Amino acid sequence: MVNKFAIITGASTGIGFELASIAAENGYDLLVVADEPLIDAAAQDFKRHGVDVISVEADLSTLQGVDTLLAAANGRQVDLLCANAGRGLGHGFLDQDVSDWRRVVDTNITGTLYLLQKVLKAMVARDDGKVLITGSIAGFIPGSFQAVYNGSKAFVDSFADAIRNEIKDSKGVTVTTLMPGPVETEFFDRADMLNTSVGSSNSKSDPADVARDGWNALMKGEAHIVSGWKNKVQAAVAHVTPAAILAEQHRKMAKHGSADEE
Repeated sequence: MVNKFAIITGASTGIGFELASIAAENGYDLLVVADEPLIDAAAQDFKRHGVDVISVEADLSTLQGVDTLLAAANGRQVDLLCANAGRGLGHGFLDQDVSDWRRVVDTNITGTLYLLQKVLKAMVARDDGKVLITGSIAGFIPGSFQAVYNGSKAFVDSFADAIRNEIKDSKGVTVTTLMPGPVETEFFDRADMLNTSVGSSNSKSDPADVARDGWNALMKGEAHIVSGWKNKVQAAVAHVTPAAILAEQHRKMAKHGSADEE
């Protein structure tokens, strides 16, 4: 019997690595991708579960990078997609280089949508498949000093809700949105946010726990999962709190140097 096949993006570290590990444990052959050579070492770890693993280093902020990923599937049916690749960016928007904030938008939005459109078309056509999209509770909060990232996650969260409705007649296809809060990954280092209150916090979620929450919701076909009870509370509060207050609260967490002010 041929194993089912999963594509998992951003799988070299963090939530994506943990999702790939869980998928391998559950007998899925894998196509894993990240924009760094570390993805090849990660693939070796996944292989210990006795599944076939293909690793691809590609920049998913570009359409060409997504095409490279899909070409590596070699026409194989994709049973499960974890669209997890994402990029953050700290500091004030006016201080950011255009190339930097555009890469956040192109990774989190453009590349993600292009991949989803390609994979979901085939899933809907055969009425079978599972998709997990990594959004964030950041999408509920105006992200002062992280404005482009939070805005991109607001887009992703909203888009997932919309596309889920568009394909609702395809009962065999499910789209689940995983919405964590701050997670203990390389995200804050890469976003130059280690000197922020949120970046230096010791209370960030464990990526293994977040991935397990996402996987369980994915397998159940649930629409959403906010990982962690504290994040569930924060998400609920965000829906009833004025935007100006949320933006000020985020400023205190994400402004460069805020770690030194505590």
